[in-house]
Amino acid sequence: MSFLVFVSMTPIGKEESVSKYVARVVDVIDRSGLPYVLTPMGTIVEGESWDQVMEVLKKGFEDLKKDCPRISITMKIDYREGKSGRIRSKVESVQEKLGRDISTLKG
Repeated sequence: MSFLVFVSMTPIGKEESVSKYVARVVDVIDRSGLPYVLTPMGTIVEGESWDQVMEVLKKGFEDLKKDCPRISITMKIDYREGKSGRIRSKVESVQEKLGRDISTLKG
């Protein structure tokens, strides 16, 4: 089974740029060993169970909570039984249908 979770954790009431806070959450995700993709608007994490993914995200939240009294969290979850490795395979499926690699940053 596979849980794909898009998450964005943003402190409210801090400076205009929040990248130093985002970097802290991404560090927790990176150290977890779970596959993930960082995007400009959030991070996508893949795990084999709800608890596995949520434990990592909880750790990221707890790290921010230390000095961020208000945090906005957006999440979108895609669960699929019997599949894994979807963080790559979903992109590869679209690329196959297009007949070309679109995985590089454009613009």
